[in-house]
Amino acid sequence: MDTSKLQENWINIKEIIRNEYGLSDVSFNTWIKDLLLGPVNGDTITIVIPSKSSLMRNYYENKFLDPFEATLSEIMDQECHVIFVFENEDKKEEEEAQKRAYNTVISESAGLNPRYRFDTFVVGSNNRLAHSACLAVAETPGLVYNPLFLYGGAGLGKTHLMHSIGHYILEQEPDTKVLYVTSEQFTNEVIESIRSGNAASMARLRDKYRTVDVLLIDDIQFIIGKESTQEEFFHTFNALHAAGKQIVLTSDRPPREMRQLDERFRSRFEMGLTADVQPPDYETRMAILRRNAETLHIRLDDEILEYIA
Repeated sequence: MDTSKLQENWINIKEIIRNEYGLSDVSFNTWIKDLLLGPVNGDTITIVIPSKSSLMRNYYENKFLDPFEATLSEIMDQECHVIFVFENEDKKEEEEAQKRAYNTVISESAGLNPRYRFDTFVVGSNNRLAHSACLAVAETPGLVYNPLFLYGGAGLGKTHLMHSIGHYILEQEPDTKVLYVTSEQFTNEVIESIRSGNAASMARLRDKYRTVDVLLIDDIQFIIGKESTQEEFFHTFNALHAAGKQIVLTSDRPPREMRQLDERFRSRFEMGLTADVQPPDYETRMAILRRNAETLHIRLDDEILEYIA
């Protein structure tokens, strides 16, 4: 990255954020004007806050992280990532900030949603078994419940749990190769590789999927009936499982209810653990609504929450 260009445009970058995001003079002078440009490491830019308060750092990350990353990426003509640190912050804190930035980058490359983590998941009687199984897999990938097969209706938290596994593993072992895809993405990549008609394209596809440590595939039921996709997934599954790599799948129904599913797939899907996620009861729905309101910084009366629940 051209750090000299960054330094030359630093004042202009702050002015762009003021104008693009409609900051008042008071807001700009309070939050943006005195920010300093810190070290640049690859595509990660450090912005120094000239005061020390954990609440303030949280405010910057929630309010200004996206505007700075978008503006910097446009000015520098490349993808940029931002971390906020305090002026005179000690070495350990700076290393922690760098680690958070690195974890963000690898999580994005793994296809993980940053909002879907275990600490944002509401556990209730409807999903307790699935949550416990996911946590066990996250703590010891490849050693228990392999594959882990989650099933249930749409919007009940299967994808949230799947992403949570990926985040937890990467937080503990950042060098682990984690990959999340939907079955549609997997199918499209298989079709594109076949359409290209060359061995190199298929080799790249297989290298992408068969060299990971943790493979997370959402809505696996959609590969049923797609012969080429099924065949490629069958061999991918076998290669990963034989190597002791973790596989996590989700579906809208258990394997035994997939009537058109080949027996060879059904037997493999049931080799580990199948866990269902049921619709939440009233208390769990209330807890989910309260958690979402807190996350979005929205204050709602209990009467409104009870009506929605």
